[in-house]
Amino acid sequence: MLPEVVLTLETLREHAIALHRAGRFAEAERIYADVLRQNPVDFDVLHLQGVIAQQTGRYERAVELIGRAISVRATAGAYLSLGQALMGLGRCAEALASYDAALGLQPDLPIALSCSAAALRELGRPQEALSHADAAIALQPTTDAYCHRGAALRDLGRFAEAVASFDQAIAMDARCIEAHNYRGMALQQLQRPVEALASFDRALALRPQSAELHNNRGNMLRQLRRTSEALASFERAIALQPTFAAAYNNRGLVLQALQRYREAASSYERALALQPDFAEAHNNLGTVQCELGQAAEALDSCTRALQLQPRMHGVHGNLGNALRDLERPEEALSQYELAVLEAPHDADNHCHRGNALFDLKLIPDAVASYERAIGLNPTHAQSLFNKSLCLLLSGEFAQGLPLYEWRKEIPPAVAPSLPGAAWLGETDISGKTLFVYADQALGDTIQFSRYAKLAEERGARVIFAVQPQLRELLTGLSSAIRVVAPGEQAGGFDYHCALMSLPLAFRTTLAAVPAAVPYLFADPLRVAKWRERIGATGFKVGIVWQGSRNRIDVGRSVPLEMFARLATIPGVRLISLQKGDGPSQRPKDLVVEVLGDDFDAGAQAFLDSAAVMTHLDLVITCDTALAHLAGALGRPTWIALKQVPDWRWLLDRADSPWYPSVRLFRQSRRGDWDGVFAAIHEALAPLVQAPGFSGRPGQLPER
Repeated sequence: MLPEVVLTLETLREHAIALHRAGRFAEAERIYADVLRQNPVDFDVLHLQGVIAQQTGRYERAVELIGRAISVRATAGAYLSLGQALMGLGRCAEALASYDAALGLQPDLPIALSCSAAALRELGRPQEALSHADAAIALQPTTDAYCHRGAALRDLGRFAEAVASFDQAIAMDARCIEAHNYRGMALQQLQRPVEALASFDRALALRPQSAELHNNRGNMLRQLRRTSEALASFERAIALQPTFAAAYNNRGLVLQALQRYREAASSYERALALQPDFAEAHNNLGTVQCELGQAAEALDSCTRALQLQPRMHGVHGNLGNALRDLERPEEALSQYELAVLEAPHDADNHCHRGNALFDLKLIPDAVASYERAIGLNPTHAQSLFNKSLCLLLSGEFAQGLPLYEWRKEIPPAVAPSLPGAAWLGETDISGKTLFVYADQALGDTIQFSRYAKLAEERGARVIFAVQPQLRELLTGLSSAIRVVAPGEQAGGFDYHCALMSLPLAFRTTLAAVPAAVPYLFADPLRVAKWRERIGATGFKVGIVWQGSRNRIDVGRSVPLEMFARLATIPGVRLISLQKGDGPSQRPKDLVVEVLGDDFDAGAQAFLDSAAVMTHLDLVITCDTALAHLAGALGRPTWIALKQVPDWRWLLDRADSPWYPSVRLFRQSRRGDWDGVFAAIHEALAPLVQAPGFSGRPGQLPER
């Protein structure tokens, strides 16, 4: 009877093995289980059942079964299988021990050498991994061995040799997905993104449902600035693997590049929900939070990134940016100094350091930092532009205005594609048509619109494209200037010029600023309307305390309570020119008159503001577009400035060469609005009470 039982078990074993080889794992496993019930110490069946568990991703079960097989008989093949199951569990040190045990039994086993190379790589031992891969290739060149060799070379930074190894693997098996994938990664490090993209595309053709490959492809497309395609690749990776934290992080980078900051923040936050210790995502979230005006949150995010990865490249610079937005430039400078020590040849770090020095009013030192950045990268647009701001702030227009042109190279600036030639003053424009287009914010357009009139005086026919909401206001510049909105059919023209380039075109110097005011005028019908509503009593002071709510506004806006001391001056009426002002914004004990919901409520901006200003005795404002409007109208205006203001207000002077009717009140220390408004109060009280004040708008006694 015994021979018949053995024969039956042998038949079952052979049938199960045949099913196993055919990939019919479930059927094979059932028969293996039947055999083990009859013979629990059958080495081959224990081993093979463990192999099926490993092949189907049940690594814990595989380790158990193969371990039982080894307890029956230790073979090189069983130790090799055990190592592969342990690698599947991420237990790389134990896997390496298993491979070493296999090699102890069979030193010339090439697959064990190749697999141990993979384990050594995962353990951060690339030089040993390379030696094992070379030994495997010497015994038996295989696709896997060349792949592991290439991966080890990549880890060692020997990228060109890595590519050559991957090419060997692909020559042996053109369908080796890992070889194409790793080849793309090595080419990425060699800054050969087009070839890297081709490698990822070949891998994807073989495995189109791979989230990892779509993610890698997206990284290459992002590097090639094919942002819409990159975004689609990351979206595809996420759709295939919704828990893929790296893909969410990379998706955030693309959205950030597209200036879709809120969506980028959401993508980073999703990455962090999946992987809370993802240092890069914390750092990236911090950069976006800065863009969203969430500087305190950005500081927390970047600090967390640094805690998780103390040597992370770029995090000190981002910490500095957050601290700078929080108006803590001394601390920002310390972080930028660390960034410079970390990467002394990175032009961005020197540029950031210059920004902190600028905030500290150390203008020559800031210029030196920008020049260091420019020395490292002669086309570093941000440093060249920032240097121009230092020069312009110092009144050095001849040197600063040419560098100011670098603003056009700073993302997201996009130069419009226009017919005709660009004009910067070299050519006579008499009898020619000049197309001037606004290229910055509303206040800039109001201030520099005067140059359109200068072009007209040079004999040019001027077409002036402005922000749609300024069109009606600026129509009053000149009856001969045609004011249009962007995209409106402007007709033909000979030359074109950005509005903010006209000071350069006209070779403006500090001594020759075109300062004839007024050059803008209020609509007479609106003037009449607001005369009746405002009345003639008291000393009427229009106030503005808040500019645009963005990063540019950092430090410019004034706490509204600063105006409270002005309200105590007998006879003073404070009238809000703030768009969208409401009672919730004002301290309860501060009486400020508001002009109603219909004030500047139309699509056109500042028309009511201009009319109201004609009835005011004085405008007191922070640095906003309304300050430029008041100056352009020639209205008596006092501007409260932060310690280091926008370049057009220059340094350390109380007057403005741009606006003869403007007086400047400056912080002597950063953030010291108390001092500014104490000076304003001291200057205002005598004016209100001065003999001969008639109460008529604009009748300020001479100071």
